[in-house]
Amino acid sequence: MGIAYLQFKLAWRLFRKPPSGLSEVESERVQCVARRQADLEQQVLNTMEAAGVVVPDRVVQEHFAQIRSRYAVGDEFHADLADNGLDEAMVHDALYRELRVEAVIEKVAARTPPASLVDAELYYRAHPASFDRPEARRLSHVLVTYDTAAERVTACKVLSHVRSQALSSARFGEAALQYSHCPTAMQAGSLGTVRRGQLFPDIEAVAFALAQDQLSDIVESPVGLHVVRCDEILPWGPVPFDEVAPRIVAALTERRRESNCRAWLRSLSACDAAEVAEVP
Repeated sequence: MGIAYLQFKLAWRLFRKPPSGLSEVESERVQCVARRQADLEQQVLNTMEAAGVVVPDRVVQEHFAQIRSRYAVGDEFHADLADNGLDEAMVHDALYRELRVEAVIEKVAARTPPASLVDAELYYRAHPASFDRPEARRLSHVLVTYDTAAERVTACKVLSHVRSQALSSARFGEAALQYSHCPTAMQAGSLGTVRRGQLFPDIEAVAFALAQDQLSDIVESPVGLHVVRCDEILPWGPVPFDEVAPRIVAALTERRRESNCRAWLRSLSACDAAEVAEVP
């Protein structure tokens, strides 16, 4: 029954389809993985850590409902169970076993001491690039395109008017909606958060030289003429340790939990191998 349920579950997890829809190759893979998982689950449940571990029926029912929800109608669900030698009661029992295994592994993980601030600071100093914010700004622009020399003259006049009248963020947004030929006109000309390397070089050089709330002179790119507004200069450079310390501690602790669980699971297989070797 345990193997049948695992095959049923793994068919969905690995291939997003019921066991009856698997190809021969897919079915062989599911069977192989199911056998290995069943052996591992039994090893976990045979440990002293599993003693006293129970799973509330409410939790089992929630997971059963998730499986049931994959089917449009109940008849398909029950037919698929029957095709795999299962019924609802057997699935409930298998789910209880599976969730109990997960609870035991979580119990083992919970024994892991949390990382300390000292651990976090050592990691922070050893990986400076991971905590270096790139230079970034929130920018808006008005773009006017042209095809002829006369249209270019008109574009310059329009943008000169924008520069003289649209000094505030709100007025600039109105000007973008009225004059800009860029789709961003519908978002008040907003380019969003922009980092170096994301704009045309001439636009980038101008945009990253602006003070906050400052408008650029008219600048040309391959697509037309622009006036750029710097809406905000975002913090950049090394992120202070105090700002990222909780995140580093959490990540290091989770990494240790996973490492300890893997080591514990490997030890179960090693113990089984040793017991087999001792049999006369």
